[in-house]
Amino acid sequence: AGADKTYSLDQLYEGICFLGSEYQKVVEIYNHKVSELFDRDTSTTYFDCTNFFFEIDREDALRHKGVSKEGRKDPIVGLGLLLDADCIPLGMVIYPGNESEKPVIREVISQTKRRNNMYGRTVRVADKGLNCADNVSDAILSGDGYIFSKSVKQLPTTELMWVLSDEGWLDITSKDGEIAYRVKSCVADFEYKVTTDSGGKKAVPVEEKRVAKFNPKLARKQRAEIDRQVEKARRLRLSQAKKSEYGDSAKFVTFSAVDSNGEEPDAKVVATLNHTAIEKARRLAGYNMIVTSETSMSDADIYSTYHNLWRIEESFKAMKSQLDARPVYLQKSESITGHFLICYLSVLLERLVQLKVLDGRFCTEEIMRLAHNYRVVEVSERKYVNISKSLPIIDELEKMTGLPLGNYYLTKGQIDSIVNCQFNIPNVQ
Repeated sequence: AGADKTYSLDQLYEGICFLGSEYQKVVEIYNHKVSELFDRDTSTTYFDCTNFFFEIDREDALRHKGVSKEGRKDPIVGLGLLLDADCIPLGMVIYPGNESEKPVIREVISQTKRRNNMYGRTVRVADKGLNCADNVSDAILSGDGYIFSKSVKQLPTTELMWVLSDEGWLDITSKDGEIAYRVKSCVADFEYKVTTDSGGKKAVPVEEKRVAKFNPKLARKQRAEIDRQVEKARRLRLSQAKKSEYGDSAKFVTFSAVDSNGEEPDAKVVATLNHTAIEKARRLAGYNMIVTSETSMSDADIYSTYHNLWRIEESFKAMKSQLDARPVYLQKSESITGHFLICYLSVLLERLVQLKVLDGRFCTEEIMRLAHNYRVVEVSERKYVNISKSLPIIDELEKMTGLPLGNYYLTKGQIDSIVNCQFNIPNVQ
């Protein structure tokens, strides 16, 4: 910065703290501007959560010990991310790491709708971690729809029998004539136990379409992993390992505390393979299920819509790797929130460039590589050299803008034109 624009490190921290304390307003401001420039489609929204660990010992108001995505035991904070139908960020929420992620989808959708005057019907899309009766109920009562995945392992016996039966399947073959996957669906009333105003539970029937899918390739992969975990559990059992050493294979083991008289004192933990759990896991390998309020939507469209959730995983990956969202060298809750707000806005701008400017022709890694590595060096008062590595995305942007982005020598006027460039995007209102 020039001499008239200097700021101290303390002022920088104060700025981040201010942004964090008002992060919902900042998100609203950006949403307003994006809606002014583009035809924003909110007929479908995608939502998922992740968390970020902090290498600290003591918890505070925001950072609490919970289930880390990396399996660590450090305090964490949760981040919920909402995308619109074009998979462009629409809203975010930061929440304490020890809180359940299931209510977060309701919070961020209600806040986003209220702050952005969204009154139309939205189909909410989320994975099975956010599929619960209260989220289904909230979507219906809000006039929205939903597409959630559901764990086949947790289905009641009658519904599980329908999934595993040989009737009703449609085989989808690959180019070589092999079965790529099998799919079947049904529409019926399914019972959900929702939370009442008094805090109790009430059984409510909901008309829902359920789509079951079986993938032979996935089944073989999952069964191989089950066999690996069972073999690991067998070796640990023979070596009388501690329960904490079993990891993921513990789900195939029954642990019981016994002594010579069957009493608790001086008990010894005995591990035995749970053959019922092993057989069930092998039987359900390759199966998955989608549940939805959209009973007239085709099976293919349901799976295609649900598949776009990978964009959120990609956004989280970009935050954690290319944007260096962690480690976070901040302590105040507002400053930590401000840090993740900046990461969110970076992903928002990257998505706009990727999907609205470049029409999806380049992946996130290529755009991030351009943002990190496009550099010029001033060699004299009005002369610069471009030390950036040649990339296809630079060639594409050069064609779109007419700017000399690939030139080695650049003038001060050309640099000013590059910095002040505005894209002529056909979809802009």
